[in-house]
Amino acid sequence: MGIFARSVHNELMDPTAPVLTIDGPSGSGKGTISRRVADRLGWHYLDSGALYRAVGVSAGWADLDLSDPGALVRCAFDTRIEFRETAAHDLRILINGLDATDELRTETAGAAASAIAAIPEVRSALKEWQRNFRQLPGLVADGRDMGTVIFPDAVTKVFLTASAEERAERRYKQLKDKGVSVTLGDLLREILARDARDASRVVAPLRPADDAVCIDTTGMGIEAVVERVLSLVHR
Repeated sequence: MGIFARSVHNELMDPTAPVLTIDGPSGSGKGTISRRVADRLGWHYLDSGALYRAVGVSAGWADLDLSDPGALVRCAFDTRIEFRETAAHDLRILINGLDATDELRTETAGAAASAIAAIPEVRSALKEWQRNFRQLPGLVADGRDMGTVIFPDAVTKVFLTASAEERAERRYKQLKDKGVSVTLGDLLREILARDARDASRVVAPLRPADDAVCIDTTGMGIEAVVERVLSLVHR
């Protein structure tokens, strides 16, 4: 299983390691696809969104103002984030030694991540952390600016998308399966609002890299998307 189980502070990147970037909006399936592709390739995996969510959760624990760049940058440097894979191949994320995986997946954490991701100083603070995941035999990196900003020299770049309605339905099913009470209408509004924020921010707006292959996953099964991405890597 090609997934890092370590702190993001530890190592320097290996520029010789190949990188596959998978970017896309919330609910496009990039997390699920990226993990499965990393597993099939035997490569490492970076969930860049989890880093922003982790800083947002850590800031919430400290009762910080999410509009205060200085406080958030200090929080980013002070927060210890670890990725650990369980025996059941479940990826757990620890913040300062505490398992915060479930909290990271809440809509509140997602909204906080989107807000702080728009702050240039925070993005700069996290940039090297993300690049340090580049290790042999290779890295699959998912996020919103992996192919445009973090790994512009990636050997293969993919941009996943899907209709907002389908993305909302996917998210609705995920949350209902976890026992979280939500409405489809609220999720659709949140997704549309986040799309607008991500696309309009001044720093690293959400968009496909010029050399990315765009895949619309609307109506596609997971395995079909995985095979399509793998075919691009092997090509």
